[in-house]
Amino acid sequence: ACAGGLTVIAHVGAMSTSDSAALAKHAAEVKADAISSVTPFYYKYSFAEIKRFYERLCDVSGLPLFIYNIPAITGVTLTFEQLCELLKIDGIAGMKFTSSDFFLLNRLKQTFPNKIFYNGSDEMLLSGLAAGADGGIGTTYNFMPGLILKIYRLFRENRIDEARESQNLANRVMSELFRFGTMPASKQMISFLGIDYGICREPFLPLGEEAKAELYERAWKLIEHI
Repeated sequence: ACAGGLTVIAHVGAMSTSDSAALAKHAAEVKADAISSVTPFYYKYSFAEIKRFYERLCDVSGLPLFIYNIPAITGVTLTFEQLCELLKIDGIAGMKFTSSDFFLLNRLKQTFPNKIFYNGSDEMLLSGLAAGADGGIGTTYNFMPGLILKIYRLFRENRIDEARESQNLANRVMSELFRFGTMPASKQMISFLGIDYGICREPFLPLGEEAKAELYERAWKLIEHI
């Protein structure tokens, strides 16, 4: 669908290395530009096991790989030294960094200036950029890309006060979104764009008609003209 016009990063995280490896291999076969994966989760894996997981994905795909570091969801918290060791693996292109520890992000970017770091917390994009992130990847970007790009461009132009105002507006939208559940509400917001995006799979529950109407009034109207 992108036909070379956009960069495609395929997320291949799964519960087992063999499943992730199969997805990584497939991503290479269909000519994705890069892959990404969360750290192995659920069981308390050793660092050696986590490192081997990423080495395997690099080996089977031959594609640049982005570590998806999101400790609040995976339950896997890696130290600065451990993240540095992972970033030294041949084939690792960078990291999606979803954490509020911007000191850690800043240290990683200073240590690996040629790696690409994406900020992952939507509500803290501006903070991540200030800490050294090259860009951002976020759920809410799907329904308000214009506002998110505005934050990015204003920051790059050193118009920080204006960038902060745009981040404040985005955060007002997100505050309303969180009341209904980020994933189901995000899909509903996309539908307000006129795109039939369906609903989340269970155990997520779809929004009722009353919740949809409230979301439209409290969140969508804040950004519908942006």
